[in-house]
Amino acid sequence: MLVNLLEFDLEHLSEYCESLGEKRFRATQLFRWIHQRGAKSFDQMTDLAKSLRLLLESNCTITPLKVLSRQNSKDGTIKWLFDVGGGDAIETVFIPEYDRGTLCVSSQAGCAVGCVFCSTGHQGFSRNLTTAEIISQLWFVEHTLREEFARQDRIISNVVMMGMGEPLQNYSALIPSLKTMLSDHGYGISRRRLTVSTSGVVPMIERLGQDAPVALAVSLHAPNDALRDRLVPLNKKYPLSELRIACESYLAVAPRDFITFEYCMLDGVNDTLLHAQEILDWLRPPPFSQLRALPAKVNLIPFNPFPASGLKCSPPETVKEFAQLLLNAGIVTTVRKTRGDDIDAACGQLAGEVLDRTDVSTRMSKQKVIPLTPVNLSRLPVGTTD
Repeated sequence: MLVNLLEFDLEHLSEYCESLGEKRFRATQLFRWIHQRGAKSFDQMTDLAKSLRLLLESNCTITPLKVLSRQNSKDGTIKWLFDVGGGDAIETVFIPEYDRGTLCVSSQAGCAVGCVFCSTGHQGFSRNLTTAEIISQLWFVEHTLREEFARQDRIISNVVMMGMGEPLQNYSALIPSLKTMLSDHGYGISRRRLTVSTSGVVPMIERLGQDAPVALAVSLHAPNDALRDRLVPLNKKYPLSELRIACESYLAVAPRDFITFEYCMLDGVNDTLLHAQEILDWLRPPPFSQLRALPAKVNLIPFNPFPASGLKCSPPETVKEFAQLLLNAGIVTTVRKTRGDDIDAACGQLAGEVLDRTDVSTRMSKQKVIPLTPVNLSRLPVGTTD
């Protein structure tokens, strides 16, 4: 079986080259051809000896995921549906903005956490993605958009591991993926611009800080254990007290001096001023407490309804009052702008096509492919580092 080179970070590619009897520096050349130049075949790698190219061709491949569909939002957001085999598909979303290009990447087919407000969670869990399947999303989108818009410079400046799945429950594939994204010989993405989102897998937060400390976003969604147990079932295993300790530890190695806390605004569920005050108390305990204040940014997310949830988004005035209480207390607070909701690409809407393992009759449905519409990429940054 041919080895898919998208599976390797630079260190593992160096080891693989050695196993073929080649010098380690060949791995750097190969890595650049694959990730920086988007080479699809070894014949394109003109600075490699022909004998090496023939050796690689007989042992290796550069095989990205197959595209099932592409949808373009009226706001410029693009969503791809990728086939990962076995009746499963995943979704990847590109969000262009005036100062950046952000790619939202999936780490699993489905999700086992089961947050009640998340469409992916309602699909259930199918399997972890491989490193090649994670990196393939970035590889494909980056080089596809470069070709479409005749760009040589980098288009994707930010990557958020906020697509389908819980990244920290696929740790063995996540870390090589992050290292490839961070590598100067790969995509050269700044640690500050590479974000891993987690619902609170406490032991893996600590490991992430040791192995690949990038920007951290924590899906909070409730300020007390009783409510969070209902909304984010993982809280039953790792309650808020343990999550807070893990966040404090992570700050010592984080590339930013704060952690982002995501909070989905659910009408009549978690959106009262009392809930906002509880968040404030959790982040900034009273003076007599032994706990220190937790440097944080709170990102309020308008809920994107889907039929199976039975939930509604908080009214705009409620969101505004909630945010104002936190702002008045000095907590950096933002309200996420909804992007791509017309193509179900907004936060919490990614459901892909995950084969229901409890129903053998379930099959992937075909999605309509929407023709390409222009996206303004002219103002995206070139090699941004902060």
